[in-house]
Amino acid sequence: MSDLPKGWVKTRLGEVCSYIQRGKSPKYMRESDIPIINQKCIRWSGIDERYLKFLDPENCSSWTEERFLAHGDVLWNSTGTGTIGRAALFQGLKLADRVVVDSHVTVLRSGGAVSGAFLHRFIQSPSVQSAIADMQSGTTNQVELNRSEVIETALPLPPLAEQKRIVAKLDALNAKSARSRTELARIETLVSRFKQAVPSKAFSGELTREWREHDNWPLPVRLGDVASSFAYGSAAKSQKSGSIPVLRMGNIQDGRLDWADLLYTDDRDEIRKYQLTTGDVLFNRTNSPALVGKTALYDGKRDAIFAGYLIRIVAGPHLDSRYLTYALNSPSGREFSWNVKTDGVSQSNISAAKLKEFLFAVPSMEEQHEIVRRIEFAFAKIDRLAEAAKRALQLVGKLDDAILAKAFRGELVTQDENDEPAEHLLARMRAERAAAPKARRGRKAKA
Repeated sequence: MSDLPKGWVKTRLGEVCSYIQRGKSPKYMRESDIPIINQKCIRWSGIDERYLKFLDPENCSSWTEERFLAHGDVLWNSTGTGTIGRAALFQGLKLADRVVVDSHVTVLRSGGAVSGAFLHRFIQSPSVQSAIADMQSGTTNQVELNRSEVIETALPLPPLAEQKRIVAKLDALNAKSARSRTELARIETLVSRFKQAVPSKAFSGELTREWREHDNWPLPVRLGDVASSFAYGSAAKSQKSGSIPVLRMGNIQDGRLDWADLLYTDDRDEIRKYQLTTGDVLFNRTNSPALVGKTALYDGKRDAIFAGYLIRIVAGPHLDSRYLTYALNSPSGREFSWNVKTDGVSQSNISAAKLKEFLFAVPSMEEQHEIVRRIEFAFAKIDRLAEAAKRALQLVGKLDDAILAKAFRGELVTQDENDEPAEHLLARMRAERAAAPKARRGRKAKA
């Protein structure tokens, strides 16, 4: 490979490993002194001991010594959709000293020219992981990574000393990206908390306190006293095609209407009776306990009717329908729904009569408009932050891949002319193998 750095050599996994072998199908027992690592245990970060199984001691005699794992072995998942290609570096278990793998895992043991840590990182690299689909064989539900494919996998091999520098650099950079992932993942939790805090302040009067002259937040009123009407939706059967969408409880998501996964109707009578009007508030009256009470505002951008599991609320002249939607979705609104719901076998239910009893403060129409404006401004700002965090999290993953790709092009650390070239090390290995006595084969003598 002419584009490899000085001191590197192109080789194969079969040439640098002294042992490449799939595990055996064991006889399991509930517990023993010999753990068995299976594909579920194998994570890029190491061995997840929660999923260990155990070898029946009576089956132990059929396992030759080379099948017991050594420190630095690389364990490569060789079967299973979604798990094939994942690898772990074996560095011992807390549970036992003698460990084996089952037949779904391939063991790669270094012959001295490559470190296990470097080999593990190489398997993790984009060049290998993107090739897994071409390397595997079998059907969709039973894919396998054959030993022959593993043996023939090309490896760009640097000097042993440089391998150690590459692994050390990767470890340091990965530690930084791991911290970044942790911090970025926290933003999702912070967004959820913020989106609860804003309505809590809004419907206690804190959000617009300076907006009022004497801080006279009004006393709570019944929803039934400030809404014009409550109505249940259509009980008629809807269909996958038609002229008008039928909004159902699944179309209310995160306080908004989700226009995906729609059903439709062509029934003219149903359309006339249940046609929605801009500003209608749709309340999910039945669902699982955690989801009953979800509410969304119909904005009139698309004609629709509503199904029987929803209640349509029409706001009165002194109530902003957007203000009502946020009030019902606020922590106090969700708490109301939780307290008044009637629990069935698998679903909870809230009737229109109970919904009318929802108590909440209704300030002047001008202040309602201001509260809605401030809530939506705050939500838009936090949504932009959440989206930026999501993009950053994706970029961290791409950065990790880019760093791995650089590592195996020889661009991550500097070369040292004093390092023994990889070709010299390979030549010495070949000579040692050639000089080693061949294992004698033959049938066992009959007793």
